[in-house]
Amino acid sequence: MGDSATQPQGAVELCAGPLRLALRADLGGAIAGLWHCGTPILRSTEPALLAGSRQSACYPLVPYSNRLGHKRFRWQGRDYTTQTNFDDNPHSVHGVGWLRPWDVVSHSAVSALLRYRHMPDAHWPFAFEVQQKFSLTPHAMNALMTITNTADFAQPVGLGWHPYFPKREGSHLHIKVADRWESDASGLPVRKAPQLGIDGAVAKMGLDHCFDGWVGAASIRDEKVSLRLTSNLLRLVIYTPADKAYFCVEPVSHVSNAIHMSDPFAHGLHALQPGESFEASMTLEVTAL
Repeated sequence: MGDSATQPQGAVELCAGPLRLALRADLGGAIAGLWHCGTPILRSTEPALLAGSRQSACYPLVPYSNRLGHKRFRWQGRDYTTQTNFDDNPHSVHGVGWLRPWDVVSHSAVSALLRYRHMPDAHWPFAFEVQQKFSLTPHAMNALMTITNTADFAQPVGLGWHPYFPKREGSHLHIKVADRWESDASGLPVRKAPQLGIDGAVAKMGLDHCFDGWVGAASIRDEKVSLRLTSNLLRLVIYTPADKAYFCVEPVSHVSNAIHMSDPFAHGLHALQPGESFEASMTLEVTAL
């Protein structure tokens, strides 16, 4: 664990047995790194060296996952716009939580509670409060994210996480899913196709898709570790770029761009009433090989 005197404001470290978790609340409520006896479990950076959430091990997706098409949407009879937030992407991407500083509400040696309070702005027009609670055992990292609508009217909400895993020579995925969403050239889903699970070497997959009907644990293993990723969310975004040293397996509540679909709620979007909350959970169990 790093010397607290040299850590940036917003940095928190948890330790339980062989696991060490480093957080950067000030950088989008992100995980800087997760290690097992020094071996990176997620793409990991010492917290003092992390420059931004885009380079982190994992960041929260709130109040929506993936792309919001063409930076605009219609909700309850009104038209809204959002802003560019991901290079020159024509869509808004991954919500606002990953771009904003969070507060450290409390922490101990094995748990931490982070909070972000959003007021309406050009990136998202509705007020909300969101918390992430992280807890660590010697065998697993647990994350719980809860969003509460603090506006006076209903708002559309989705949640998820964007973990990055190191791509090693033996990296392999085994996941039970039912359907795959094919996308247009800009990354918006356009049609659903059957997917008889995912099982194979990450290096050969070439995926950049949202998957429906996720059940059970996502098994992620390589020559160093075996991981079980579970969540109460029913969808995954999986990204396995051939030219990167990482891949992503992202638990999400809704299909990308669900708000523009004919039935957004059938595709996982939530209509959160004033004062109502929605909760997402994620557990990553770690076994060293």
